[in-house]
Amino acid sequence: MTKDELKKFPQHVFGHAFTTLKCEGPAYLPWLQKRVKGNGGLILTRRIEDLWELHPSFDIVVNCSGLGSRQLAGDSKIFPVRGQVLKVQAPWVKHFIRDSSGLTYIYPGVSNVTLGGTRQKGDWNLSPDAEISKEILSRCCALEPSLRGAYDLREKVGLRPTRPSVRLEKELLAQDSRRLPVVHHYGHGSGGIAMHWGTALEATRLVNECVQVLRTPAPKSKL
Repeated sequence: MTKDELKKFPQHVFGHAFTTLKCEGPAYLPWLQKRVKGNGGLILTRRIEDLWELHPSFDIVVNCSGLGSRQLAGDSKIFPVRGQVLKVQAPWVKHFIRDSSGLTYIYPGVSNVTLGGTRQKGDWNLSPDAEISKEILSRCCALEPSLRGAYDLREKVGLRPTRPSVRLEKELLAQDSRRLPVVHHYGHGSGGIAMHWGTALEATRLVNECVQVLRTPAPKSKL
């Protein structure tokens, strides 16, 4: 950023200004779902306690259960990183602002402006914390003073499914004579939107490998 651009942020001595894309989950996810259905996909909603409940109805399972993988896959490495944000009306805010740590950010969207945020490791609490909301608003107003005039403030809380690295691999579950191929695809943390297309392509490749194995006749022993 130029010296003139930085005058708006007296507490900072360096910065970048750029134009980029913003993907909005509330619009993007239904669009993806529509594509799945349009290609013949069937979407079922049910609760499962064990991946074996899907056998033999399904030949291959892609496990994208996020934090649910602690139970479904016995993965003790995955943990929540709690995020709390404010959704506010401030239609005059046209540019995003994010501080150096990435903990304080202002993201204008189609229907509201998102003010954040928090990174609380190991915190499962889904209830908004009023004190945290006040702190978020204070930090964001320090970056963009006009936000003191924001209205229709709503609190949102989510849990980012985080682990040391994304789990993207095949596993063959065995139980007596039964076999269930599983492709694990979870643990993206806060980078789901950024990484999902690439990891989905890799997950698809792994599923295709499982399909080829299922289609290959088992060798017959010769006596």
